[in-house]
Amino acid sequence: VRGPRFRQLKIGAGHRLDVKASGVFVLGIGHGNKLLTDLYNCHLTKVYTVGGLFGKATEDFSDTGKLVEKTTFDHITREKLERILAVIQGTNHKALLMYVHSNIDMKTQEAYELAVKGLIRPMRKSPPIITAIQCLQFTLPEFQLEIHCLHETQQYLRKVVHEIGLELKSSAVCTQVRRIRDGVFTLDDALLRTQWNLQSIQKAVLDCQLKVKTELERTL
Repeated sequence: VRGPRFRQLKIGAGHRLDVKASGVFVLGIGHGNKLLTDLYNCHLTKVYTVGGLFGKATEDFSDTGKLVEKTTFDHITREKLERILAVIQGTNHKALLMYVHSNIDMKTQEAYELAVKGLIRPMRKSPPIITAIQCLQFTLPEFQLEIHCLHETQQYLRKVVHEIGLELKSSAVCTQVRRIRDGVFTLDDALLRTQWNLQSIQKAVLDCQLKVKTELERTL
């Protein structure tokens, strides 16, 4: 679409995805740019599926990076992996406490369950924090994780995969980073490339207005 009417139309990007990642990418149009800022200040949880491959390490932690080393991985089991994931989650929950102002006793089971659901979150900027992490699939040498997090980058998630490999006395690279939820937006809200047209965009804006309004009223 071109012409004088559209030259003042501002389009803003929400939480960005790097070139090796895919999934939900939120854009704001016109007044939506201010709403993007308001949503950013809510510090909402984002959810990713992250693929990993045991047995090698690369310079950039991805499976397409320059190979650094190859390692054995036959000793790794799902149980061992899940123990490491539990440690990561526990460590991150302790970090979360430093940035949370809440009337809830953070040492209780209730607080733990709320944190896993993303209902307890810092209301200021913090380092990357993982609020929940679980193994979805495990078939050596491949595995897939679901990671709920705050203030992350996709490269940070690739580094997490690398560090999991080290903790299991092996190595690992990241094969995929896919964002499946960004705050109130999910894959169901996303438009495929074939849907990038005026009618589909208008419908998406209308469909998302209520959930954005509800979240901002609840949080801010």
